[in-house]
Amino acid sequence: MAIALTYQPFAGLTGANELIAAWEALRQELSHYLDDETIAEVLRAAVYGAQAHEGQMRQSGEPYFVHPIAVSKILAAQRFDLPVLQAGLLHDVLEDTPISKAEMAQVFGTEVTAIVDGVSKLDRLKDQAPQEAQADSFKKMLVAMTDDPRVIIIKLADRLHNMQTLGALRPDKRIRKARETLDVYASIAGRLGLFYFRIQLEDLAFSHLHPWRYAVLQKHYQQRFTNKTVINRLRQEMQPQLMRLNIQASISKRQRHLWGVYLRMKRKQSFDEACRTIPVRIITQSEDDCYRVLGVLHKSCRPISGKFEDYIAAPKSNGYRSLHSSVLMKTVGAVLNVQIRTRDMHSLAETGIIAVWHQHLKNLSLRNEHHNVVAEKYMRDWLSRLREVQNITDDPLEFYDAVKKELSSGDIHVYTPTGQIIDLPHGATPVDFAYAIHSEIGNHCVGAKVNGLPYAIFRPLQSAQTVEIITDSQAHPHAGWLQFVVTAKARAGVNHHLRSLEKKEARTLGMHLLDAALHEFGSDYAAVEKELVAYAKMQEIEINDLLDDIAYGRKQSGLIAAALLGKAKSELGQEQVLYVHSALDSGVYLGECCHPLNQDAIIGHIERGKGIQIHRRDCVLAKVSDGQDWLRAEWAEDVHGIFNSKLVFVVQDRPKMLSQVAQIIGDCGSNITDLQLERLGHRNDQQRFIMKLEVQGLEQLEKIMQQLRLIDGISQIERV
Repeated sequence: MAIALTYQPFAGLTGANELIAAWEALRQELSHYLDDETIAEVLRAAVYGAQAHEGQMRQSGEPYFVHPIAVSKILAAQRFDLPVLQAGLLHDVLEDTPISKAEMAQVFGTEVTAIVDGVSKLDRLKDQAPQEAQADSFKKMLVAMTDDPRVIIIKLADRLHNMQTLGALRPDKRIRKARETLDVYASIAGRLGLFYFRIQLEDLAFSHLHPWRYAVLQKHYQQRFTNKTVINRLRQEMQPQLMRLNIQASISKRQRHLWGVYLRMKRKQSFDEACRTIPVRIITQSEDDCYRVLGVLHKSCRPISGKFEDYIAAPKSNGYRSLHSSVLMKTVGAVLNVQIRTRDMHSLAETGIIAVWHQHLKNLSLRNEHHNVVAEKYMRDWLSRLREVQNITDDPLEFYDAVKKELSSGDIHVYTPTGQIIDLPHGATPVDFAYAIHSEIGNHCVGAKVNGLPYAIFRPLQSAQTVEIITDSQAHPHAGWLQFVVTAKARAGVNHHLRSLEKKEARTLGMHLLDAALHEFGSDYAAVEKELVAYAKMQEIEINDLLDDIAYGRKQSGLIAAALLGKAKSELGQEQVLYVHSALDSGVYLGECCHPLNQDAIIGHIERGKGIQIHRRDCVLAKVSDGQDWLRAEWAEDVHGIFNSKLVFVVQDRPKMLSQVAQIIGDCGSNITDLQLERLGHRNDQQRFIMKLEVQGLEQLEKIMQQLRLIDGISQIERV
């Protein structure tokens, strides 16, 4: 689709007056830092985008392209450069118009087009379920961000304007968007140091998720903190001393964002407690001046013990630098939380470490080399972790959940035995640490030492600990690890291993189903292996894939069995029979609802891709089924192994009753694996025993029940 470029802005387009007004607001913002030639290039993208979106409207009734212009204005307020501004204007063109990447690249080049493509949703999303589509789009965006962080800048600006205009959506959509914004996009902004975006996104999400709380909190906050008396008094006390030292510094009150106040209220239980301190920011001209201003502050106000942090000498892992000090201003009786930083430090704190890491953002004068190295390392490490998770899992929902979980917490810093610093989220365990070092170390982790002492692999780590991982080449991840690991890489690594096991189980299930079908013709799986190879070759499919298809119900085992044996479809039996050899048959699971034992009449339920669950024929689930996905099952002649069973009975509450029961069960060759006692409400002298046992079969269980009935004081024995 070709678009003629015209420099008469938006002439003849639907809603031209609204588009012109939106452009004029953007142009005024651009004029503060760009020359006319560069602004003309921004206008070129605006006209191109407006023509591409011609006729499209927002739910608010505005021309659609008012939104991309507003997104670009948000970016301009943060002084982003031409490629980012053009990408902001064009960010929906590939997704919502017929224009192709090739056509856009011809006009704006590959750099801008690549950014726009990273922000765009996948073409196939319309064919997916909403949750899967959202996750797939999210994964594509984050993968693109690992190559070019400007992708997330555009997405955050896009989300910010959408949140500012969320009122046009239905309430359920507003809540869903607000929750996603809080859980994901605000968290990403915070992780990358983009606090300008994070604070606004959090407050907007708060206003939609809890509108009444937001309104009440906003009213009380404005009443409490509109008074400028404290700040004016602080200026009066400090400015004469600063002038004598020839220090130029601006002193202002920091605006607390309401979501942060709300979280503090939840911790401290009251508004007064959450807001008892006054936030202050002092901006200086140089790093040396920061320390000199600190000296003046501590002369004017009394420092509070234990409330000083030097993030200039020791920056945070994301590169953040400032001096923090809490002081008591005696003249007004107020506690101040003061940040002292240079203008460069402030710009970086607001704009984020992307400004350091990416050379396309050149509007900041970044002079501190050490700071650049710290911030760049943090950015690279975090993006590297995302790439590793992407490489481990192809499942977009799993990727989305793993990244969202990791975003939900801050960082700790631990050490390897060689002194290497590893950054991990709060709550991270030795298993998370192991995966952070290397996937194979995580996969074979069996234990850990912290500061030289044994340490449970499920215990959260603390900052400054030295961690050593103990491995075993025969060990593998366990499903239980998913209950305590927190990093995206660890969760993806464990899930990847479990999926590989599931594939093995699925193939075993497919083999079971095919074997059952072959039994109907008097054959079995071992007898047709050569025919199976030939059949798979003819069908142009791998044998393992064929077995997967049988397990997941994509192919009928009866038809394949008939084909392997050269039988006609008319010779197929009415139902297949599955022969169960033990409680541990791979791909076969005994139902926890009815605990079937050998010699019980049984039936199998096909759990697609998981296995066949065996039930007693008198199980409630079997009785209420409509026959779909149920399979005839019988015990094989050579049944072996241990089975679980459960008994419930009522006992008279008297001394040594439990020991008598245990003695009988032991004498019968069984073992108690679990016991629950319930006192009957209507009888203080009776208890109900709920007992799980290990038995070799129905005959042994019936013997146990017979012996228990002989004990005086035991009644109502039932198998469940």
